[in-house]
Amino acid sequence: MDSRDAGQLIAPAVHVGERWADLGAGTGTFTRALARLVGAAGTVYAIERDRSAIVSLEALARDRESGKASVVAMRADFTQPLELPPLDGALFANALHFIDAYEQANVLRRIAERLENDGAIVVVEYDNRPPSRWVPFPLSLTRLAELSRIAHLGAPELIGQRRSMFGGSMYAARVPRRSPMPLTPT
Repeated sequence: MDSRDAGQLIAPAVHVGERWADLGAGTGTFTRALARLVGAAGTVYAIERDRSAIVSLEALARDRESGKASVVAMRADFTQPLELPPLDGALFANALHFIDAYEQANVLRRIAERLENDGAIVVVEYDNRPPSRWVPFPLSLTRLAELSRIAHLGAPELIGQRRSMFGGSMYAARVPRRSPMPLTPT
């Protein structure tokens, strides 16, 4: 997937001028997409623990192409507490399936604490894929709904789907930080 395809997948959840974290950013496919979507007034924090991937992210951070957001590359493990400013959104693109299934809800909850009240987490994952060495802890859309409930987040909203070049399909879902308030009778 290139950054344009990545951008189309997540675009419904991202707005100009926002602050986002790309967690498990790899070499920056989704970081580039976020940088274009939030524009020059926005900021993208690219979080990655792999030293070689950080080199690519740092090069991306130095590239101040007109109309793109400020990119901040950070070498860190997103499963641990992070020092970040309040965010409008956090993106896990093919990253949560590397986290032990028993820890996924805790990671979502910890990241949600960094979000503004109306912020959201966007998850891009393979749907209904069996475990493998490349996707050790699969995260179907059904499983994401269960994790969101456990983490006290809102229900996931499907915002995009596409066929995966590795077989099957991928989804993008927006998970609001807070559940919508129930209507109370007057």
